[in-house]
Amino acid sequence: MWRKLKGTVPAVAIAGASVLLLGSATAQSGAPTLQEQLAAQYKLVKMGSDTSGYSVVEEGTLLAVQKGGIMGVPYSDKTVLTTKYENGTVHGPNTAVAEARKQLFGRFAPTQSQGQSTHLFQRGDKVYPTKIEVKVDKDVVVLGIVSCEICNNANPPTYNKANVEFQFPKGSLAKASAGDVEDTIGQLLTVNDDSQQQGQPPQASPEQGAGQQPQAQPEPQTIQLGMTTDQVRAALGQPSKIVNLGPKQIYVYKDLKVTFQDGKVADVQ
Repeated sequence: MWRKLKGTVPAVAIAGASVLLLGSATAQSGAPTLQEQLAAQYKLVKMGSDTSGYSVVEEGTLLAVQKGGIMGVPYSDKTVLTTKYENGTVHGPNTAVAEARKQLFGRFAPTQSQGQSTHLFQRGDKVYPTKIEVKVDKDVVVLGIVSCEICNNANPPTYNKANVEFQFPKGSLAKASAGDVEDTIGQLLTVNDDSQQQGQPPQASPEQGAGQQPQAQPEPQTIQLGMTTDQVRAALGQPSKIVNLGPKQIYVYKDLKVTFQDGKVADVQ
């Protein structure tokens, strides 16, 4: 009996040590996942709402639509349509699904038009990402988007949302790099560098020589009574502070305070 135990104890000890070493090596690997790498590349937008409707609270990475065919619905809808992108082709939502959605909202909505509208994104439309989801087992990356109404000169702003499902070849997503996935996403939704569109001043070109004339400065931005929060952010950029008093909001900038009442400019100091 003693010999048996003597022979067994070292084996158990070795096995235990192996498990500890394996766990330690796994804990120390710390390599970012594909989901984490993509999340670092595509900053998600933060949306908010008040009595005037929905608005952008914090801008995300601005994207530009490169191909038509993405179908969206109003941001207020509880449902969302999914457009599939595979092998360079845009496949719109299944018509049967869209029709079922129309009938569902038509049955329960107070009015005939409420909840039934859809929006087809056009090439060149600007959007923000709302979510990113990696499904390695299905070789799918899902990117949620919402329209940037100020960028698209929409008046009045009617935010529309959609899901885009990027389908990769079977078994390829597990081995794909973040760069490979970004290249595929970029075929349909490219990162837009139009900083002026988001209220930021243009950057000087690094090639500009000392003897050359500097580029003309943009015209001063004008703030008027009745402007929305999105219009003010587009003109002045993000405020340093936001004071939220329900129907009344105050945007605090370095040398300016803008007061909104029910989502519209009421006073500027």
